[in-house]
Amino acid sequence: MIKLLAKCKLCRREGEKLYLRGERCLGSKCALVKRNYLPGVHGQSAKRQKLTDYGKQLRAKQAAKRLYGLTERQFANYVHKAMKKRENTTTMLVNFLESRLDNAAYRLGLAMSRAAARQLVGHYFLKVNGKKVNIPSYSVKGGDILTINQTKGNKKIMNEIRERIKTKEAPAWLYFDKQKLEARVIGKPELQESEKQIDLKSIIEFYSR
Repeated sequence: MIKLLAKCKLCRREGEKLYLRGERCLGSKCALVKRNYLPGVHGQSAKRQKLTDYGKQLRAKQAAKRLYGLTERQFANYVHKAMKKRENTTTMLVNFLESRLDNAAYRLGLAMSRAAARQLVGHYFLKVNGKKVNIPSYSVKGGDILTINQTKGNKKIMNEIRERIKTKEAPAWLYFDKQKLEARVIGKPELQESEKQIDLKSIIEFYSR
């Protein structure tokens, strides 16, 4: 319970939803809806200070890092890798972040949050092209086929997934056969509409200093 509350504090600190607790973040029980002020004893009376350019860049980086559940080192590696590419840096950064296997599982609705999706991957719940993969950071690419490892999916888990995906729309870059529970990567990842508040330009500027 303490860990769950800590996740809510991260959203309140950033002043925006990071969707760290799955479906709970979409309803009235969301901590940011109930307590839309800074966490801490004096949070309710404290005012959000006007940020400098550096402060805005830092907050943008922290928000994105927490959204994807990455460590500072992991996130920085993705940014620096994107900066070395000839393609548009922000486009490449989105590609690296969204192509992670745990993120793909979350986008498909196999888990309620990226943290839960990371656990599924870690327990060999998914197969990529017929092979079991337990590395959350594994990067899926065009043509890859994602399936559920049937030996790991008990009846309760499978029923929960089937119920969840009824109202879950897969992103355009993933084709999902909900009957077979089989997905195929058919395009390049893009940020979801609900997460376009991430300031990619500020993130790149932060690491370019």
